[in-house]
Amino acid sequence: MIQTKKDIRALSRDELRDYFVAQGEKAFRGNQVYEWLWSKGAHSFDDMTNLSKETRSFLDTHFVINHIKVDQMQRSNDGTIKNAVKLHDNLTVESVLIPTASRTTACVSSQVGCSLNCKFCATARLKRMRNLNPDEIFDQVVAIDQQSKLYFGRPLSNIVFMGMGEPLMNYNNVIKSIEKITSPDGLGMSPKRITVSTSGVPKIIKKMADDAVKFNLAVSLHSALDEVRTEIMPFNEQMPLIELKEALQYWYIKTKKFITYEYIVWGGINDRDKDIEALIEFCLAVPSKVNLIEYNPIDDGQFQQADPETINRYVAKLEDRGITVTVRRSRGKDIDAACGQLANKNG
Repeated sequence: MIQTKKDIRALSRDELRDYFVAQGEKAFRGNQVYEWLWSKGAHSFDDMTNLSKETRSFLDTHFVINHIKVDQMQRSNDGTIKNAVKLHDNLTVESVLIPTASRTTACVSSQVGCSLNCKFCATARLKRMRNLNPDEIFDQVVAIDQQSKLYFGRPLSNIVFMGMGEPLMNYNNVIKSIEKITSPDGLGMSPKRITVSTSGVPKIIKKMADDAVKFNLAVSLHSALDEVRTEIMPFNEQMPLIELKEALQYWYIKTKKFITYEYIVWGGINDRDKDIEALIEFCLAVPSKVNLIEYNPIDDGQFQQADPETINRYVAKLEDRGITVTVRRSRGKDIDAACGQLANKNG
């Protein structure tokens, strides 16, 4: 019978300390291993140079480090980098490094595929294979931080959970990964520089508020009319806008943090005045701002970018009601790295 080695990163610091004590070693060895795993991003026990060769060999016999591998990297004309990330079980997800003049942002995945069914998103066409483990999410950030330093001469500044998958459908692992990313024993990043983007899972949004999370929340809204949203995001039928609004109000009461609405405007779908008025009403229910996003085609004629006049109308009416709005131009479209395009289609 083949015995599978345990991934050592599943152990907490205390569990590592206890393990070494049980082996007749000093507890501080557990601290050393933990630091190598989470602060230094070691992918091999041989990297742990302050441990004896015997200890490293012992760990290699009993444990494994199931680290990710950047299997393929593509660079866009605008500097955006898309990674095809190979997991230990040979499944693949994608992550993106988005550079601007003042920051570099990591867009990371939380699931292999997605369990939701948004019609305009390429990732939604992939069957959800499994959730990512906390270390697999963490590894994406480490890899992009290294790329940021290598190609742009500065460390990673921001993280968005806007890659493949619905983060709130993998809530526990996403939270654990953020704890490692923000911990002084991990990457030490500020939670204020992390945004979790959800299509809107009311029950989990309330749980996040109760858990007093410190990161930012973005919601992929795309329509504030139930009939329109259900047509393009069918799960909305089970989690309608009234429940989402109530959860977001609860979030603000508990956290006092603004919400960002991600909103794509399509011609013939949500480009009417009634669509704009519904969005305004939804925004006024809780302190928020709106990102109007340029649509990125996924070879489907149903969805077409709205004309510039419609976008301008949205901006004018939102601003007239005192709502902060920005128009976000997509990055990395030429390598299918923009919002909604991640579908493991490389080359």
